[in-house]
Amino acid sequence: MADTPLLEGLHVVDLASFIAGPAAATVLGDFGADVVKVEAPHVGDTYRALSRMPPNPRVEGVNYPWQLDNRNKRSIALNLKSPGARPVVERLVGWADVLVTNFPPRTRAELGMDYDDLASLNPRLIYADVTGFGEVGPDAHLPGFDVTAFWARSGLMDVTRERGAPPMMNAFGSGDHPTAITLFAGIMTALYRREKTGQGARVTASLIAEGAWAVGMWLQAVLVGGKAPRPVDRSDPPNALANVYRTADDRWLLLAFANEDKQVPLFLEAIGHPEAARNPHYADTPSRRAHSAEIVAVLDKTFASRPLAEWREVLDSAGLTYGVVQTIEECAHDPQLVANRILVPIDDGSAEPHLTIDSPVRLDQEQKVRPRPAPDLGEHTESVLRDLGYDDAGIEALRKAQAIG
Repeated sequence: MADTPLLEGLHVVDLASFIAGPAAATVLGDFGADVVKVEAPHVGDTYRALSRMPPNPRVEGVNYPWQLDNRNKRSIALNLKSPGARPVVERLVGWADVLVTNFPPRTRAELGMDYDDLASLNPRLIYADVTGFGEVGPDAHLPGFDVTAFWARSGLMDVTRERGAPPMMNAFGSGDHPTAITLFAGIMTALYRREKTGQGARVTASLIAEGAWAVGMWLQAVLVGGKAPRPVDRSDPPNALANVYRTADDRWLLLAFANEDKQVPLFLEAIGHPEAARNPHYADTPSRRAHSAEIVAVLDKTFASRPLAEWREVLDSAGLTYGVVQTIEECAHDPQLVANRILVPIDDGSAEPHLTIDSPVRLDQEQKVRPRPAPDLGEHTESVLRDLGYDDAGIEALRKAQAIG
């Protein structure tokens, strides 16, 4: 395992706000890149305030979403609307290997921050741009959040509910974080291209593209003439053996049998219904589909008779595939996450540091940096400016011009 982090020496400018763009920069920082977070003076990235918005949990004194998506960064408070800030922007662009933004097209143009504007300053720059609805088309100008562009627009919100129930708000960030990994992959691909050509590139990702990719199997079916799946009625689903069931202690199990012909007899034996294996309604896939509601009624009654712990023992002993619908509290204490270092301690110097979630990209031969606390607004303004070549007089001049906080 290398002692030096893989991306040490890579310079990243994070101009993005909220989640997908900054989270992609965080993954670069996890591998050792020097990430400078550019924020507006006084207000900063509005993501700093998201933990106070319901239904997000309130944790007194801990800005947990900010820590998750902005660890291992330096923050500079820079007023991009001030003419005096332009020289700083140009020095940052010249210093950077990667620049991440999610400015809307009109804002980019007004600030002189389009790819062509900045690539002329640094031909080796990797310009990574994430949007809600893509770069062109009638809705390119619309603001996009993961709940609107990833979940709602893609059809995911429609199909991930029970028939007759209204669509529900999904966990905040659950579309942003996979989009961040896509943007990270694009950045790394562009860096590889730069190694081969010596030239920078523009990388794009969007929440709507990520949503289409996530629902891709069913979306592809529709594209070739298939009928769009509708929300499922769990009491009469298309497949009773890919369904959820409530146990005696009010927990839920998800059955997921990939090889039904082999697994169904084992399953029926394990749950105490060996006679059902001789029932023609259970004999093959078409029969099981035709009698789905009947099978659900039997399984509802069966699973309701015993608690979750007993059913886990039964199903594990039979080697059957299932999932427990865990709560987020259970996930936070899941030993599997700790064993695989999915949950790692924040390197804040405390005796018992809080845990945070590692980014999911791993290389066995490369060591990530330990997650450090996310920066306060403008915490590193002076140190970043000195790295860019500003002296005391230059920094004071920027203050007088209200270019920095």
